[in-house]
Amino acid sequence: MAMRRVNVVILVLLAVAFLIIVQRNLLNLSDFLHQENTYTGAILPFESELSPDVRLEPARKGEEIPVLITAAEERLGGVVAAMNSIYQNTKANVVFTIVTLNDTVDHLKLWLSETTLKNIKYKIIIFNRELLVGKLSKDPQVLEASKPLTFARYYLPLYIPEAEKAIYLDDDIIVQGDIQELYETNLKPGHAAAFSEDCDSASAKGIVRGAGTQNNYIGFLDFKKEAIKKLGMRANTCSFNPGVIIANLTEWKNLNITEQLEHWMELNTQEDLYSKTLAESVTTPPLLIVFYKRHSAIDPMWHVRHLGTTSAGNRYSSQFVKAAKLLHWNGHYKPWGRSSSFTDVWDKWFIPDPTGKFHPVRRHPED
Repeated sequence: MAMRRVNVVILVLLAVAFLIIVQRNLLNLSDFLHQENTYTGAILPFESELSPDVRLEPARKGEEIPVLITAAEERLGGVVAAMNSIYQNTKANVVFTIVTLNDTVDHLKLWLSETTLKNIKYKIIIFNRELLVGKLSKDPQVLEASKPLTFARYYLPLYIPEAEKAIYLDDDIIVQGDIQELYETNLKPGHAAAFSEDCDSASAKGIVRGAGTQNNYIGFLDFKKEAIKKLGMRANTCSFNPGVIIANLTEWKNLNITEQLEHWMELNTQEDLYSKTLAESVTTPPLLIVFYKRHSAIDPMWHVRHLGTTSAGNRYSSQFVKAAKLLHWNGHYKPWGRSSSFTDVWDKWFIPDPTGKFHPVRRHPED
């Protein structure tokens, strides 16, 4: 009888010990899951946020292709259309870095999370306006044209520090080819970036005779200024368009490209180096100086430009536009506006704003 009681006590103690072990393991598992969840939503350096890990399709694998794009509130529809066109036309592992301002973050996150773009990989970074202190002219007209986000391209290694190579894109573009091909653009040794020159033959196959002009350095810089003269640059050198940039970030850092760009911004505030005919391209002059004769070329079909000009409808045939791998509506008329050309191409990739704030402006049939 006594032995039976001992056995019962032992069994009870074993059961209690087992329950204690199970409880402890459950608590440890809970802590682990909590830590994992906290990490997923952590705020990263430069006030960035990662997209949720919950996806409706298998996550894309392979080498990451970093793409940086800026997101201004009044142009948010353009950003969404650009990202959608990139994502839908490739199977590559694209990771977007979206640089924006505080007042746009909530709107952007909602647009991405409640539409077909919920599956993309992205991080949101808040642009630090203090980076531009002392680097912009105090001329009211220049200040109006100096949108802070347009300078984000100067700071590519800051926003994508882990990458060796990256793509920068303006928000008024549509990608019709596989972004992997653009990413694989070959940069010459010692070159930190590749651009499309404004005198290249990108439009030659699609230009209608009599349309189109060329741009050169004298349209962006004042060659009467001593600081410009000392550089020994030819005024008739073809300029390039920085709306699409393929960057070797290792070379960018080695050559101190960001610091060089900032130097010319600061010097311009003191000596007014930019051309008097310069319109809204205040980000371009420093790039032209720093990359003079020191940049590689992008395949012309990967940057078909000037769709935002008044002559775009006559400049290109619809067949040429369809064949282009990247379309850029640089110029006054944006594809979400009433007077732009080839809006039907852009409309194909636009995703309606779930908040109803952004609406493309379209002509009525009777207009």
